[in-house]
Amino acid sequence: MNHASKAYAKIAKETASPRQLEANLLLKAAAKLQAIGEQWDERKPQAFNEALLYNRRLWTLFIDSVLDDNSELPFPLRRNLTQLGIFVMGETYSLMTAPKLEHLQSIVNINRSIAAGLRGRA
Repeated sequence: MNHASKAYAKIAKETASPRQLEANLLLKAAAKLQAIGEQWDERKPQAFNEALLYNRRLWTLFIDSVLDDNSELPFPLRRNLTQLGIFVMGETYSLMTAPKLEHLQSIVNINRSIAAGLRGRA
């Protein structure tokens, strides 16, 4: 059964549109962070750091993509996404230096909102 689900996930990834793939990655990051939030008082440093690193890498890619001169996104959207990415990075830094649940939930909400928009459910 596990092999079948892995095969399905691979095919889904290969056939998903770029928007759908981005939405899925944001939701995956949100789920990792939400899992940390649900066990905030018992959080494990390794899992906490891995979730933050995953989200930070994802947003770094988004920011790089938006700042690329070849981006087809309209300038106002590019500017807004860049500013949002900078905010997410700031929240991430805050979580790394002085962890507060509010910062974590802020990132989860942003990831889910952007994913919903990418899926056309905003």
